[in-house]
Amino acid sequence: MSGKVRDYPKLAHDILEAVGGEQNIAGATRCATRLRLVLKQNSAQAKETVSAMPGVITVVENGGQFQVVIGQHVGEVYDEFAKLVQLDASDDEPQPKGTVLNRIIATMSAVFAPFVYILAAAGIMQGLLIIANLLFPSFEQSGTYQVISFISWSPFTFLPIFIAITASKHFKTNTYIAVACCAALVSPTWSEMAAQIADGGTVNFLGIALTETTYTSSVLPPLFLVWILSYLERFLNKRIHEVIRPLFVPLLCLLVMVPLTIVLIGPVTTLGANGIANGYNFLAENAPALAGAIIGGFWQVIVIFGVHWGVTPMVLANFEQYGRDSFQAYQTIAVVAQIGAVLGVILKTRNQETRKIGISAGVTGLFGITEPAIYGVTLRFKKPMIFGCISGAIGAIVASFFNPYYFAYAGLPGPLTIVNSINADYPTSVWGILIGSAIAIVLPVILIQLFGYGVDEAKAKPSAGDVSLANEQGQSVTGTAAAPMASANEAMSAISATANADTAHRHVHGDSLPDEESISAPLVGKIVPLTEVPDEAFSSGAMGQGIAIEPSGNKLYAPFDGTVATVAPTGHAIGLRSDTGVELFVHIGLDTVKLKGAPFQLNVKEGDTINKGDLLLQFDKALIQSNGMPTITPVLVTNSFDYKQIVVGNLENATTNADIMTVIR
Repeated sequence: MSGKVRDYPKLAHDILEAVGGEQNIAGATRCATRLRLVLKQNSAQAKETVSAMPGVITVVENGGQFQVVIGQHVGEVYDEFAKLVQLDASDDEPQPKGTVLNRIIATMSAVFAPFVYILAAAGIMQGLLIIANLLFPSFEQSGTYQVISFISWSPFTFLPIFIAITASKHFKTNTYIAVACCAALVSPTWSEMAAQIADGGTVNFLGIALTETTYTSSVLPPLFLVWILSYLERFLNKRIHEVIRPLFVPLLCLLVMVPLTIVLIGPVTTLGANGIANGYNFLAENAPALAGAIIGGFWQVIVIFGVHWGVTPMVLANFEQYGRDSFQAYQTIAVVAQIGAVLGVILKTRNQETRKIGISAGVTGLFGITEPAIYGVTLRFKKPMIFGCISGAIGAIVASFFNPYYFAYAGLPGPLTIVNSINADYPTSVWGILIGSAIAIVLPVILIQLFGYGVDEAKAKPSAGDVSLANEQGQSVTGTAAAPMASANEAMSAISATANADTAHRHVHGDSLPDEESISAPLVGKIVPLTEVPDEAFSSGAMGQGIAIEPSGNKLYAPFDGTVATVAPTGHAIGLRSDTGVELFVHIGLDTVKLKGAPFQLNVKEGDTINKGDLLLQFDKALIQSNGMPTITPVLVTNSFDYKQIVVGNLENATTNADIMTVIR
């Protein structure tokens, strides 16, 4: 459930309990928007339970991880979660393995996610320097420029040290030993030695000729170094006496790992990273439209499964080798397309809650973070996701004709990093990305206005059917939300789907909806304020505004012209929608679901067209009362938030055809 999280300790505690407690946690990391858990045993109910928690956008199970998508507050939740979990660093503890690909992706995520904002900040800083140089050409010669420039390059220069810190936690090895080893790789002395080799000189280590490979801004060499170090350190810890262990384990690790990396690990892994980058570059240079279509169209699909960190080594290898990269140029257009899809929904929807979620997700998307947009809007309604992917592909294809590149790494590619594509040697680059981005943001807006965006159920505010039927299944209700039940979601989705379809039909054909609509009494009896219903789920108004009726008869009539959207299997509750989109939920009695349909006789079924005054069902009032259950019947407008006001009449008794409520748009 989307929402702004404030009680981070409670959310962290609830997530931990839902996934099986500390004993079921094999690993915990985070990225820009997700809490990523590795569970020893997966529970079929955990995903549904965690997804329903306030503050959680959704849950994705992929790459051997239980990924809790939280959004911008994930850092606070992770910090609280880390306080609750003490991971066992022993290598004897059984760990879930999964496929090799899943483990690689999980590693990339754990390593890069914690410092991605540092790289993003450095990239934005470089983009600002580009703009400053365009506006003030002499600025590049100033000391101010030089200071800001070396600050912006520092995270990339010393990237192996960042990797040492995060990778050591992931592989459960000593962080300080890992940092010492990786610091040696970026030592200025080694850079001088590598330059000497590049100029034709020879440097040997134990008779082995060293290569000219340098490790500033490198990814795979330090990553593999720390991985192998984790095995070496555990090996030494088991075999060296504890008295001399604190000194000799770091000593031997340094003496083994740094030379091993310079002689073997570094050259081999660098060759691999460069090979992957060259493979992509071959496609981008020889079939740029195809490369653009693939990345622009499918990048956000990759993000859905949380595997997008896997491309980081390739992208950084491009910047290291060539000083430019086209992958991030196409990524940006894909991100912009999702923002365009969200904008289309904002402009199309009449649902205020959906609009609020969309605005929040759209603003986050400006910073290159699209998970809130995907899970809160585009994927939720499906059509916007499809339109966004199509628009991203088209925008990237158009951009591909302009030779688009990024010339400064963007940790989170998006609208704010387009300046990173400005370069005097490639003047068309920025124009290609701007044109592609314009297409990507405008096209989904047009498509959504023409074809709609799907069923609109405000995620932040569950429908009455969700809450009431959840209660009847033994779920708890807190505040304005309850854990969603699949059957309830399907039932109330039917109301929303038909209402939206009717509304879309009227807009397409130029018909206007009435400003007011009256709802007649569906029952004969005494009118009771909703607040007096002896069930907090109804009386609190969490499920919608309305009234209650203490029936004097035993028949339920249609309160307006419309459609039967849903009928509870036991016949105790019915969902209706009017021809203009009013959604009404009528629940006969309290706890009557327990009677398993015995008192109820239906005259209609789902999908039937109804006219005002039609008999919908009959019920045995005496049977309900003999079972000790109240017959008071809530009558609720479940999409109350779609209207400015729900006016309840001041009648004491409900009679056939008497208006009991008026909805005002």
